[in-house]
Amino acid sequence: MTERAERAKAGPRQASAIFAATLDLLVEQGYEGLAMESIASRSGVNKTTIYRWWPSKDAVLAAALVKSDLLAFAMPDTGSLRGDLLALMREITQLLTGANTAPIVATVLAAAPRRPELAAVAHTFFVERLTREQPMFERAIGRGELPLSVDPAMIMDLLAGAIWFRILLRNEPLTPDYLNGAVDLVLQGTAGRIPRE
Repeated sequence: MTERAERAKAGPRQASAIFAATLDLLVEQGYEGLAMESIASRSGVNKTTIYRWWPSKDAVLAAALVKSDLLAFAMPDTGSLRGDLLALMREITQLLTGANTAPIVATVLAAAPRRPELAAVAHTFFVERLTREQPMFERAIGRGELPLSVDPAMIMDLLAGAIWFRILLRNEPLTPDYLNGAVDLVLQGTAGRIPRE
């Protein structure tokens, strides 16, 4: 890929400022209050520049959720699937409880059921995350820790869902024992999975 194509894929030079402004405004004003004009004003980037890259606030928000450094973390490679999943669950826990990230998650979750556009944005975010997690599962299959028939999305749904439910619905702390137990329970289930007739 040429340098020019790489730059185009990355977005405008001010992308980080645009993403930061988008996420700040989402928390402050909610999804309904988020507007291209306010993103332009907060980021200091001309509105026409933002529209050149993203045709709507949904497109900017999707890019911010996927590409913002605030929500980014390195995919673990600990040498074992169990270690990778535990490290990943700790990162997800931090996103759901961190002072700078928890309000973003809460706002998106609260608005998504009423806003199909925002639900689509959230879908894009999770598809991208699963794509980034795929090598972790491929390594595990290569090491013989998982069967070829395993569904990585189901594993992530079970583990991330347990974390989301405990933190956001039960409002209970996530202890190391809970994380260890959840990962072990899911891994035991993948080992003993019975094929359907």
